[in-house]
Amino acid sequence: MFKTAAVVLAFLTVALSATSSKAQLLPSGNVYVGVAYGDSVDVIPYNRYTFRGWNASFEDFPFTRHTHIGVVLDGSGFYRRGIQQYNLFLGPRLSFNYGKWRPFVHIMGGAQRMTSDGVTHYPIAEDAGGGVDRKFQFLFLHHFAWRLQFDYMHTHMLSATQNDFRGSTGLVWRF
Repeated sequence: MFKTAAVVLAFLTVALSATSSKAQLLPSGNVYVGVAYGDSVDVIPYNRYTFRGWNASFEDFPFTRHTHIGVVLDGSGFYRRGIQQYNLFLGPRLSFNYGKWRPFVHIMGGAQRMTSDGVTHYPIAEDAGGGVDRKFQFLFLHHFAWRLQFDYMHTHMLSATQNDFRGSTGLVWRF
């Protein structure tokens, strides 16, 4: 189920990013890859876990007249002894450029794959967060930036809910 959802979300992202007015498939956007730290709290029963992992995202700006609105496909993986958690989200991102700085906020929906002690669950997940990018101003690095991002993720499956907090930092390539 998770692989099917990933393929559908990837197809929708590529379909939304194609514009007929440009010859390029992706006219503008960015790719982000970084390290992440996560904190997970199960509401019933109350359990708190800390995770380390990775975070990656692809953002496209499909609207030429509204360059501050983007579509984001975000994926992350978190690991702890006996537990693996993967997240895949799709949603809009609102951002503005202020010189070398680019603050942003986003709201996304998607799915989570959680494996704990050999049992796998696939809850529905929501993500709300934001962050800031800082452009590099070096000769050959003008297409790169550094990102600091924080997210609140909420998952629910039947009557069980989970609240996750994620912080990540890494490198952004803008095109």
